[in-house]
Amino acid sequence: MSQSAEKQVSGVKGRKPLWFAIISIVIWLGISGVVGPLFGQLSTVQKNDNSKFLPASAESQIVSAEAHKFTSVASDAFPALALFIGNVDADKVAQANVFFSTFATKPLVDDKGIPLKDSKGVVINKTIGDFLTPNTPIIAFAAPKNDALLASLPISASQITVTLPNKKPALPAVVTAMRYYTQSYAKTQGWETHMTGIGAIFADLFGAFGSIDSSLLATTGLVVALILIVVYRSPVLWILPLFSAVIALSLAGGIIYLLAKHNIIDLDGQSQGILSVLVLGAATDYALLLIARYREELHLVESRFGAMKRAWRGVVEPIIASGSTVTLGLLVLVLASLKNSRGLGPVGAIGIVASMLTILTFLPALLVVFGRWIFWPRIPHFDSEDEKLKGIWAKVALRTQNHPRKYWMVSAGLLVILAFFTTTLHADGISSTDQFTKKTDSIIGQQKLSNYFPGGQGQPAQIIVPVAKADEAIAALKSIKGVISVVPTLDGPVIPGQPLPATKIADGKILLNATLDVAADSLAGRAMVPGIRSAMHAIDPAIATGGTSAVYFDIDKASTRDRNLIIPIVLILIAIVLGLLLRSILSVVLLLVTVVLSFLATLGASSLVFHHIFKFSGEDSSYPLFAFVFLVALGIDYNIFLMTRVREETLKLGTRAGMTKGVTVTGGVITSAGVVLAATFTVLGILPLVALAEIGFTVGFGVLLDTLIVRSILVPALVHTIGSKIWWPSKLQHEKV
Repeated sequence: MSQSAEKQVSGVKGRKPLWFAIISIVIWLGISGVVGPLFGQLSTVQKNDNSKFLPASAESQIVSAEAHKFTSVASDAFPALALFIGNVDADKVAQANVFFSTFATKPLVDDKGIPLKDSKGVVINKTIGDFLTPNTPIIAFAAPKNDALLASLPISASQITVTLPNKKPALPAVVTAMRYYTQSYAKTQGWETHMTGIGAIFADLFGAFGSIDSSLLATTGLVVALILIVVYRSPVLWILPLFSAVIALSLAGGIIYLLAKHNIIDLDGQSQGILSVLVLGAATDYALLLIARYREELHLVESRFGAMKRAWRGVVEPIIASGSTVTLGLLVLVLASLKNSRGLGPVGAIGIVASMLTILTFLPALLVVFGRWIFWPRIPHFDSEDEKLKGIWAKVALRTQNHPRKYWMVSAGLLVILAFFTTTLHADGISSTDQFTKKTDSIIGQQKLSNYFPGGQGQPAQIIVPVAKADEAIAALKSIKGVISVVPTLDGPVIPGQPLPATKIADGKILLNATLDVAADSLAGRAMVPGIRSAMHAIDPAIATGGTSAVYFDIDKASTRDRNLIIPIVLILIAIVLGLLLRSILSVVLLLVTVVLSFLATLGASSLVFHHIFKFSGEDSSYPLFAFVFLVALGIDYNIFLMTRVREETLKLGTRAGMTKGVTVTGGVITSAGVVLAATFTVLGILPLVALAEIGFTVGFGVLLDTLIVRSILVPALVHTIGSKIWWPSKLQHEKV
């Protein structure tokens, strides 16, 4: 093509696509300006109460729904426990009760005692009492050996769901104020003090999720930026894909905020954390694929607009197919019985769709507006040699082509060995004291509480029993090993020195409180629930058992049900998408088998790391399901990127040559994409939560295993071994090989 012809293509004919690109950029920036600020408010619409995640049919939820008939505290209290450790006598107990008699009037302050202020600097006119259950006295009582003091602070579950004027969730602020005042009082008595109990534990959980808006996002962005700089070896090119990914995240976050605010979907801290890394990782992956194909076409096409048109056509199918598998896999989570799992489905799906939309529209516009120079110093010139055709991936492709049997047997053998260690997983749930990677005050307090008081003190199992069978139920409960006391709910508060109120009766039933000798949120506490329920059902099948231990038990049970339902459905949907994309049954079976094998190998390797290096006590009951959805749905992405290109090259070169060319031209970009996605998920480890650290490591390790072993060696070696039959039953199986 002559220089005059090039001038005509890039000048006169290039004006229309150039203006179209500029207008697209302006529209996207306008959208981001509207929805971007909403992303910063996502933490204000989180719902992190485990008991609210269960379906209404769960036995613990039945008890929770009926508990208000017996006492407002039972249905609304979200207790924090103030533990004081030190010598206690009658006078000190009396003094503590005087202190707590005015506790509700104390204003909200930070951990230094400074009153909380809103964004305008105005003091927030709220007291601790505004967030406690009404008409509930706070009474301190001594431990059996008079070496500790305990007071239950009845936080109102309904009140702490509000957002303070400073746009922060109420629960962490309330518990922070409680800690400040109790610590100040403890110093006057020479006591050690901790704020624990379910209310304080969840406050620390909110505090951990509070860093999602800042530290997690900033760290993820920094990691992605560093990787992109290394990948592109350009001081400027990395900015465009990262900026596009941030635009995608702001779009997804704004949509999710509006939906969660109007209770259309549920958002918890875990979903928000996963959203950030999922969108930044997926959007960057799609961007890497587009930019790699665009760079390739710039060597072949003189006009950058023509090169982008060809590149876009080459990647739109695999990106949409890839995004569709992840989106469908996530949307299947709406079938889950647990609301937090159901919430993650649409949250993640919205993030993936936003990523696809942004990378297929906004990023191409940016690239063509900036022109070829954006690749400086490695500018791809027209009719010049594409350096990746002779790089390391060309050597890898040739070796798997020349010795396919050796490579697939060794790689498959490695995966099988790692998969064997899945038998060491302990995905039966983790206790509250084990869910933080760092010891918080509430966890330290929970661990020390059992040294002075029964482990289940303040969080008893709750059993609703017909009055006529109350004595029989009480006797049966007391005969169960681990139940140390059984008392009915009374019709009024217990006041020292006054007669006990009568037992509260509602609809011919009473509410029994059975205190366990183990922490209510521990695995041992959960393990007691089936025995208690069995004993109660033997008396009357209508008797329902609830409380903290029952809630955790029902959550673990629901997680198992969700896993068994959702995993097969996800596999079927992925198979359908792959079948439509590749027009082949055998290739679909091959890809699914390799990805599932990679998933099992990842679980095995993760189990070894969790138990022997990180020293985690176990895995959350939702861990296998989330790991499967992300690893299989995301892992299939790279095979889609590879096999769509292989199919394209097979039409021109034949199957084996097509596979070699496919690995050569996609090896660098897919590996780079895998490194980006692995790094973004690994960043979840900066949050002090075991569940997110486990998901982050598993997805990170699994993605690297998939890109470096499965996609680079195992799949190519198997295709070389099988030959053109891999495309059965399509006509492509008869092409030259």
